Formats: sequence, structure tokens, C-alpha cells
Amino acid sequence: MEPNDASDPPSTGPFRGLVLVSTPIGNLGDLSPRAVAALRDAETVLCEDTRVTARLLARHSVSAALQVLHDHNEDAAVTKWLSRLEAGARIALVSDAGTPLVSDPGYRLVRAAIAAGVPVTAVPGPNAAVTALTLSGLPPHPFLFHGFLPAKDGPRAADIARIAGLEAQGLAVTHIFYEAPHRAAEALAALAAGLGTDRPAALARELTKLFEEVRRGTLGDLAAGCEADPPRGEVVLVVGPAAPRQTAAEDLDAALRRAMATLSLRDAAAAVAEATGLPRKRVYARALELARP
Repeated sequence: MEPNDASDPPSTGPFRGLVLVSTPIGNLGDLSPRAVAALRDAETVLCEDTRVTARLLARHSVSAALQVLHDHNEDAAVTKWLSRLEAGARIALVSDAGTPLVSDPGYRLVRAAIAAGVPVTAVPGPNAAVTALTLSGLPPHPFLFHGFLPAKDGPRAADIARIAGLEAQGLAVTHIFYEAPHRAAEALAALAAGLGTDRPAALARELTKLFEEVRRGTLGDLAAGCEADPPRGEVVLVVGPAAPRQTAAEDLDAALRRAMATLSLRDAAAAVAEATGLPRKRVYARALELARP
């Protein structure tokens, strides 16, 4: 989307309500002027870790009251902060890095504020997932952001199997995952096992920082590379879309005829769709055509 040519709207005073402020993902110089202004206007800044946010505010000479809002206290804190917002308070919400709510706390408070009719706005800015996507060299859209894969082998393999199943049904997107550096190698190995070792992918780490690095290759190569040279710092994994499944029309017809010799039309279509990964509606429609005299 291109920016419009309109000049900045006139100031109407500090925003009253909840403002979501995106913060740098590494380089502290990436905090925008609008973000600085929003933080200065806020009566309270809700953050994951006051030590992290205090360093950022000090860098930009911002003095604000800091209060903790994280996954462990958000449920209990929503009522308190919602009552302040309903009374006209100016509250900013930040995460330790990047865009609030994206694999970070704040969703429950935002939902409660919207439901209560409290004004909610946002100051856009850095986001590690989108930055990694643009640097990966992989198709930028459509993409699907998954957040963190499960840390344990079983649930992680199950999640990846679900993704593979969706791809078998026609999903064609670039996948984005956050990952801890000490789990990057095993996550890549699991992705290679579930989605294919030859799938193009990228590992981005330390984005916007001094030692920013983007490794590009196949899932198999990246997994082996992480074993030999474990990454440090924040990691984003980007996995390219599955190659289109090529099923010739005559192959589909042959498969349907074999299945329809022993199964009902509906069951035959379901079985062939399952085997080929083609959409069920498409396979069923072709089965109806073949069954016509």
C-alpha cells in the first residue's frame, strides 16, 4: 500500500484510550517519532519487563510510569486496566521487542477494551516475522505466521503433520516460525522430516543488530548447518511453500475408476481425494462426471 498525499492530521491532544506501540526488535534507533510521542503522552506504559522497557525509554528521554503485563498476570490485570481506560486514562502497551500481541501478551486486554467500547489504536513499527520474510528470498505472500512451535518432540511433530496435511489439501503459503536459538537445529530437523528436506527455507537471526545474519538453503541443509554452527540470538525460521502437486487428469480419472469399481461414488471420491491431496469437491465433481452414462 502506498501512503497518501494528505498532510499529517492536526493534533487533537493526547489519545485517550489504549495505544499499542511497536518497539525495536534490536536496534534502539528504530523507535519511530510517533512511538516516542505516544509513550510520552501515556500516563502508564504496560510492558513485559520493566528493565527492558526502562532502557528503551531512557535512550529516548521518555519518563513514564511502567507496569508489568505479561502472560502470567494478564487475566488478573485486565479488570484493573480496563476500569482505568473506561475512566479516560491514556495507556500504552508495548512488548519487549516488536509489535504487541504478535507472540506477545496483550490480546486479552485489547479484546476487553474493544468489547467495552474503549478507543484502541496502534503505532506501527518493527516486526521480526515480516522483516525475516522480506529478507528470506522466499515468496512474500501469501504467508502464514505460526508463532513458536511446541518445544517437545511429539507436539511439535503433530503440529508439523497438520501443516503437511493442509498442504496436501492445497495450502500454498510461506510459513514463518519464531524459535529459541537452542532449539533451532531440532526444529529445522523436524520441519525437514515433516515437510521435506529439499524445501527451501531461511533462518534469520539478530535482525537489525550488529551481527544480523540470514542463512538460506533447504531445510535439510539449514538443519545440518545449525548442528555444526548453532545460531545465537533471536531466531525466525521461514519455510517456502510446497511445490504444486501435479496430478494429471487421466491419472485422476484412472484412480477414480479403480475406486468406483468397489466403492460407492461418494466413498471413492473421498478415498481418491485423501490419496492425492486434491480438494474433495473437485474430485467428487469429476466422479459425478465419470458416473454419467
